[in-house]
Amino acid sequence: MTGFGLAVAQFAPTADAAANIELIARLVETASRRGARVVVLPEYSSYFVDPFDESLAAHAQEVDGPFTRALTALATEHDVVVVAGLLERAGDARRVRNTVVAVDGTGVVARYRKLHLYDAFGQRESDWVEPGELGQPETFELGGLRFGLMTCYDLRFPEVGRLLVDAGADVFLVPAEWVRGPLKENHWSTLIHARAIENTVFVAAADHPPPLGVGNSMVVDPQGVQLASVGTATDVAVAHLDSEAVERVRRVNPALALRRLRVTPRG
Repeated sequence: MTGFGLAVAQFAPTADAAANIELIARLVETASRRGARVVVLPEYSSYFVDPFDESLAAHAQEVDGPFTRALTALATEHDVVVVAGLLERAGDARRVRNTVVAVDGTGVVARYRKLHLYDAFGQRESDWVEPGELGQPETFELGGLRFGLMTCYDLRFPEVGRLLVDAGADVFLVPAEWVRGPLKENHWSTLIHARAIENTVFVAAADHPPPLGVGNSMVVDPQGVQLASVGTATDVAVAHLDSEAVERVRRVNPALALRRLRVTPRG
């Protein structure tokens, strides 16, 4: 299938959960109108404050809670899969889970809890968030492609991509809140391209715009070519993927087949 529409939808979530849903609805409608069948939204799309505080736990939900039900309604209305980050309730009353859900008209088709928390560059995400458990990657299929999920800081860990590609993923979807800072814009772009090239997959990464995020949400192809991007605005970019591109690139560059090392969990 040629011309599969994959969108990145960039916006800045706030502490107003209802307003977040209203803006997500407009972005999903725009993406669908432009031909998208999968729409990727940022990390913490359900609720976000900076700096983090106790309100995170107060606004955490179950995976099948109101935020996901709202995404399901949008997926049904526009016949798309919506991928977004949410605050999930955790076993710890103070902390939350940083979870990404992929939702179609039937509900959740894949979920992912962030493995690598952002305890870097002076930040301490683990003070407020439980790390995800190690396990088999959850993926979903649409239009002849298999999609896998990772979150933001996971981009710095190539092993996450290896696990996804070994689970059959042709496309990595990356909701993010990539915090701005010296050289961080370069890190963001370089890592997205690297994960695409080394795994010969498409990568779609959706960030918060400035001033907190770097913006530049983008879709990159299996050869590292940027197909679409947003810049620094609240907006949608749609790339129309050739679902046969992954197979073609892997015939020319069989790097995955030539590997001599595998990823094993550290615990």
